[in-house]
Amino acid sequence: MKRFVVFLMVALFGAGIANAQTDAAAATPTPAADDAENTLYLDLSTGGRVTIKLFPQVAPAHVERIKTLTRQGFYNGIIFHRVIDGFMAQTGDPTGTGTGGSQLPDLKAEFNPSPHLRGTVSMARAQSDDSANSQFFICFQPRFTLDNKYTVFGRVVSGMQYVDAIQRGEPPATPDRIVQASIAADHVPAPNFAALAKPAAPVEAPVTVGDLGKPLN
Repeated sequence: MKRFVVFLMVALFGAGIANAQTDAAAATPTPAADDAENTLYLDLSTGGRVTIKLFPQVAPAHVERIKTLTRQGFYNGIIFHRVIDGFMAQTGDPTGTGTGGSQLPDLKAEFNPSPHLRGTVSMARAQSDDSANSQFFICFQPRFTLDNKYTVFGRVVSGMQYVDAIQRGEPPATPDRIVQASIAADHVPAPNFAALAKPAAPVEAPVTVGDLGKPLN
């Protein structure tokens, strides 16, 4: 059984990081602000909507796969099963184990110059370059060692605070999930996030001697 993983690699150091960040920013596709057909919404259990601009110009097959599965309702309810602080949050496996995917065939890699910046959305895969299927990850921080090894297909343009709030763990003890995924062109309303909020732990009232039926003095 194959496991879809994103390998944690050694980061760049010193001046090389600054140079890599400058080059990476220049290589990032500029998403069209009004391209609703290539805008993905992820409504998360952390309390809000994440807006992701898709990059069909550099990863057309992967973007089409994400849109197809989204419109099938595939991602609704799927958890973030692998979340590493300072690295990324991974989702897209209906089994929640990291080994599952959709019934559609695996995709041929579309590695491209788009860098793994904070907010980058990229496909997870097994050992083979051509094994991406439905799982993807969102970067918390830049990870340029992943560039040209995983297919970048989009970038978070709003709602990154809801990604930052995803519970960490491999897997998390109480994982957060994609409540609903939709394409902006389809005009799917956001869920009632207030109703989805996790209930706060009850606060116990302080107990005094008098509460126990005994005299206070």
